Amino acid sequence: MNRMADRLKARAETYVTREWQRRGAFAWGMTPLACLFGAVAAARRAAFALGWFERVRVGVPVVVVGNVTVGGTGKTPTVIALVEALRAAGFTPGVVSRGYGAKGGEPRPVTANSSAKQAGDEPVLIARRTSAPVWVARDRVACAKALRAAHIDVDVIVSDDGLQHYRLERDVELVLFDHRLAGNGLLLPAGPLREPLSRRRDATLVNNPFERTLPPWPDTFALSLTPGAAWHLSDPSLRRPLAQFTGERVLAAAGIGSPERFFATLRAAGIAPLTRALPDHYTFDENPFVGEDVDAILVTEKDAVKLNAWRDARIWVVPVEATLPAGLIDLVVEKLRGRSPA
Repeated sequence: MNRMADRLKARAETYVTREWQRRGAFAWGMTPLACLFGAVAAARRAAFALGWFERVRVGVPVVVVGNVTVGGTGKTPTVIALVEALRAAGFTPGVVSRGYGAKGGEPRPVTANSSAKQAGDEPVLIARRTSAPVWVARDRVACAKALRAAHIDVDVIVSDDGLQHYRLERDVELVLFDHRLAGNGLLLPAGPLREPLSRRRDATLVNNPFERTLPPWPDTFALSLTPGAAWHLSDPSLRRPLAQFTGERVLAAAGIGSPERFFATLRAAGIAPLTRALPDHYTFDENPFVGEDVDAILVTEKDAVKLNAWRDARIWVVPVEATLPAGLIDLVVEKLRGRSPA
């Protein structure tokens, strides 16, 4: 029953995502609700801009990495790469996140050994990959303050998502898009936009491996995501280049915001996988691969942090490295050094 519900949810997500790329009957039917959503969102932005709602500084500069669209665009690998770039520039970064699906409301630290159910899959992955202080809470202001109190050496906060969390004052806003860009250009639920495409930001990153031409937006940079050698879930010391999976019966599975991007990456490496698109933030409470007649199963790192409760010797994890353009790093560092900590 659970497997059937998951498949129905994944199909519904696929349908809506497809409809958000065009202005068809679905989009026009949802337009009245999109107008209402836009009015409420605009009123909320205006309330903060006019000072009716307080914006809070947390004592150190803040960089927000987020979306104006629904769905995954590569935020997590971007946050990981940004943390490393800031370290290389002499900063000591910490990371705050809501922690999708995380239990409990109080700010709390995340470590490489934290449970994804307790902390959220993306924060656990960030903690494992960066070893930076990572804290989660729904209230990002409280989260950032708690992180700073626990780590007095942290001199810049990177917020994983939180673009619409206006209460947290920020110094740099980075907005990510993937190959879908702004879709049909309409607001939720008629389209994928949480805010108008015209929303101000300091820079735009476009993760589109299929097209090298960038949209004509100010301060727009190409984001490069490169897959590395796969590592074995049961024994991470075992590594295999993706090319070694060509010719095998491979199932590719992904419970991320854009599963097709993962599948396309594998196809570009010469693999012809069967594919299983799972709902975003899929919990993996049970093994969904029982009965699959394949030699290998390839999953994302974000999914792998939730697979500790059971083992399947066929599972290999495909890591992804984000490469940030030097111009973007220079822009962020310049803005951060132009503002002294409070």
